[in-house]
Amino acid sequence: MPTDITNDTGACDADSQFLNYLYAITYTIILVPGLIGNVLALWVFYSYRKETKRAVIFMLNLAIADLAQVLSLPLRIFYYLNESWPFGNFLCMFCFYLKYVNMYASIFFLVCISVRRFLYVIYPFKFKDTKRTFDVYISIVGWIAVCLSCLPFPLLRINNNTTTNDKCFVDLPLRDIGKSNAIITMTLAEFFGFVTPLLIVVYCSWKTIISLKEPNSASHDLGEKKKALKMILTCAIVFLICFAPYHLSFPLHFLAKANQLSSCSRRKAILTLHPVTLCLASMNSCLDPVIYYFTTDEFKRRLSRQDIQDNMELQIYCNKALVKKNSIPEL
Repeated sequence: MPTDITNDTGACDADSQFLNYLYAITYTIILVPGLIGNVLALWVFYSYRKETKRAVIFMLNLAIADLAQVLSLPLRIFYYLNESWPFGNFLCMFCFYLKYVNMYASIFFLVCISVRRFLYVIYPFKFKDTKRTFDVYISIVGWIAVCLSCLPFPLLRINNNTTTNDKCFVDLPLRDIGKSNAIITMTLAEFFGFVTPLLIVVYCSWKTIISLKEPNSASHDLGEKKKALKMILTCAIVFLICFAPYHLSFPLHFLAKANQLSSCSRRKAILTLHPVTLCLASMNSCLDPVIYYFTTDEFKRRLSRQDIQDNMELQIYCNKALVKKNSIPEL
């Protein structure tokens, strides 16, 4: 059974005004660059979707996951500025659910990108004939697994209390599932959702670094390995900046929300720190497009001035040819 923290529960909670401003400001900062960056990413990667060597299919899915969260940010900003949710319980739960789907879909596809780049560089002959459909199937399985695995997040926050129907997101009450069930749930989430993916990315980075030190590597292979290592290390940095703080504080926050901590000061500190880590986790939606630009040749090439100019000239030429064809009378 939950432990009674204090007679005045509100005294042990974080400052709600501070949290509302924190969320509203963070999501406002993310919104515009996240929207523009991920729309551009979808446009670029769709053009290169047949390129499997660069893990384009996985980057395309990563951009979809990020864009889905970005599109829900205006509703979140509205809630934290007005401290009221007039859009109904279903939309509240869907946006709440979408946040965690984005997080774990991003983790999944960052791992897929790291593994794909690692395999193509370390085992080029074994994986050179890999078909694009294989990456598509992996992406479909990943989406299904992530969507099913994230269902407990909204299910544990379903609001059936008519007196709090205007509340949403962090203000939703957490169902009491008991301390043992809470520990099992947290352990599974931490192990499969963060620890295992992080170990995979670290392993890919380590093996790629070792391959760079091989004396028999050709200069072309060396260049490819350096590009792959830059991509993999960037994925690892995103893990450490965006997802590591959240997953380190997540177990403590879960226990605090479930009233399983006896210390009032400790509960308040955890409930104040965890939203900061959640904001860091949300930053991946605008950091991922930056990763694409600095680690992907296709992204730079597609957004270069020369490439845009060539596309415009080609479009003008095609339009002129079409007009000329239509202007010739039929005999």
